[in-house]
Amino acid sequence: MEAGALLRSISWIPIRHLPRRCLPIFPRSLRASSDVQGGYRGPKPKKDWVADWVSNNDDTVRSLPIYVGGLSLLAVLFNRSISGIAPVADASSSQSRADLLTLGLAVTNVLTGLVWLSIRPKSISVVNPQGVTCQRIHYDLPDYVVSELLWIWESLSVATCCRSLIIVYQDNCVLQIGVAAESSINSGDPIIVDTTKLVQGSLYESVMKSGSQSYLANLSLYPARSELPFLPSNTQGSRGC
Repeated sequence: MEAGALLRSISWIPIRHLPRRCLPIFPRSLRASSDVQGGYRGPKPKKDWVADWVSNNDDTVRSLPIYVGGLSLLAVLFNRSISGIAPVADASSSQSRADLLTLGLAVTNVLTGLVWLSIRPKSISVVNPQGVTCQRIHYDLPDYVVSELLWIWESLSVATCCRSLIIVYQDNCVLQIGVAAESSINSGDPIIVDTTKLVQGSLYESVMKSGSQSYLANLSLYPARSELPFLPSNTQGSRGC
């Protein structure tokens, strides 16, 4: 789950609570060409057979350098035994130098395979945010601005794992929508964004100073988690820009 804090140029107007209702349905157009029998004639997605095979045989691919390195070691020893060269390495012999280089490459392959087996990417699972539904927006905003804000939220919530959206401008909260942390004082009410504390935090200051986005992939590992108490307690990541 990902929650974001965005900065947009919107003038400050007192906050109002929107009634809980379904988001407006925006008209969309879709064009598709079909033949006489109704079949799809558009571009077909391409399949990457190599990538599919690697993803389906992850353990085998990770172990492949070990097998290659082991076979290389056996090949060097076998070649050394049948070539009639003394088993003691001789620096003046080109065959000995080639064997030493091959042994180094084979050992490197074996070590690479061991590293690949020991380090695996952590699988990401979608979690349900723990909180209450919140929908707060500034009062008396023009209809087209409200539509744009709701369209942004609808697009993010459908196309990504974003479940909370906060927009702050000039030390004021413009929009708070999605899932918010539940207030401990009034049960069932969301925690309202305290912009005074937010703008004094290191996360907000770093974003404003650098002028670039700041992405916290694992929010629980960062001290900045305490600066975002309005987000659900099990928020996985946060992006500020």
